Amino acid sequence: MDLDERPRPKGDLASQLATEVLDPYSHDELNERIRQLELEIVRTVAHRDKASAHRAAAEALFGKPPPSGGAG
Repeated sequence: MDLDERPRPKGDLASQLATEVLDPYSHDELNERIRQLELEIVRTVAHRDKASAHRAAAEALFGKPPPSGGAG
């Protein structure tokens, strides 16, 4: 099994953040939380784009891989 094919763990941090109660946070704490989340979005998008460019370069060099899950 490829590393990319392993199931992602359930209950990831993003899911935990989505269910966290925000009532105890002050206005300043909420602003800081938003700032940190925006930075994480930028980091995640940059990583995704880098991975896409790497894959496109590999496909340009070696061709697209055959579809997985064929009849066997």
